[in-house]
Amino acid sequence: MIRLLALLLSVCGFAAAQPRQTENVIFVMTDGLRWQEVFRGIDPLLINKESGVGNPDALRKLYWREDLNERRSALMPFLWNTMVKNGQIYGNRDAGSDAYVTNGFNFSYPGYNETLTGAPDARVNSNENIPNKNVTVLEWLHDKPAFKGKVAAFGAWDVISAITNGARGGFPANAGYDAFKATTNPTIALLNRLKVETGVWDEEPFDAYPFYTALEYMKAAKPRVLYISLGETDEWAHDGKYELYLKSAHRVDDYLRVLWETVQSTPGYRDHTTLIYSPDHGRGDAPEGWKHHGEKYPDSRYIWMAFMGPDTPALGERKNVPAVTQSQVAATLAGLLGQDYNAANAKAGQAITDVRKH
Repeated sequence: MIRLLALLLSVCGFAAAQPRQTENVIFVMTDGLRWQEVFRGIDPLLINKESGVGNPDALRKLYWREDLNERRSALMPFLWNTMVKNGQIYGNRDAGSDAYVTNGFNFSYPGYNETLTGAPDARVNSNENIPNKNVTVLEWLHDKPAFKGKVAAFGAWDVISAITNGARGGFPANAGYDAFKATTNPTIALLNRLKVETGVWDEEPFDAYPFYTALEYMKAAKPRVLYISLGETDEWAHDGKYELYLKSAHRVDDYLRVLWETVQSTPGYRDHTTLIYSPDHGRGDAPEGWKHHGEKYPDSRYIWMAFMGPDTPALGERKNVPAVTQSQVAATLAGLLGQDYNAANAKAGQAITDVRKH
């Protein structure tokens, strides 16, 4: 009996002291995707031609389900059937789980800055395309020997390269219509050409171009920290085209599936990679506020965030839990890689403890 007890204690001790498994993090952001669609699915108040829906019946067939769980899964199947099932998601205000920005501006540059630096900055009060004066967690990690040459950032919005400031940090940061020249990959060369030839908006191409550029780079260079920012959800919402907003959200969800399948089929990434997914800000309510965000729309401060990886307990949809903030993402990301961002940046929000096994 004594030997059996000793063996059990030894096994329990080993389980409690299991080492961290996460060696890589992929962080995907999609601009201005509302928590309402993420947790409730398609909004019935917006299935109409006044909201930019050409064929309401066809859109309803695609995404409307009477059951709430089926409805949100129809819009974002990977998120709900894989990521939440095997990880965690915060931000369902209907279930007592708030997630919000703390910068007070509720628009893009302040949101990306808060997310990536761990703290709001009152000086970051516009979307002007200027280099970020603050050091992001990406740059901070890249400065460490273990991550040197293993960090990369890609974005649809051209300001993303300035926000992440790869020029100062010494890592690839490609965004907007700029050609990605860090590799001679022929697929990337074609993407460089096509994104210029198919542009609709002045400041960003369609999401497909930064996504597939990042995917090709990931397969070739195998970065340990990969950041991808996509923007169509915000652009179509501002344009008042709800159908295209939804289809963009659905497509980003499928991009997550492609990323995860690539990760799980790649030695070094498989079972050693954590995926993070979040927006930079929220939006107002239907029937008109959903097109907008900012200080005039206080509810656009509310966001959501999801995590899945080998060190994240599968707690699923978090309900009736303390609120989390955008400022906590940077330290959480670093903590998943075994790095103490809070010790280096006293202003940063604390890492979300439940996201990582201890």
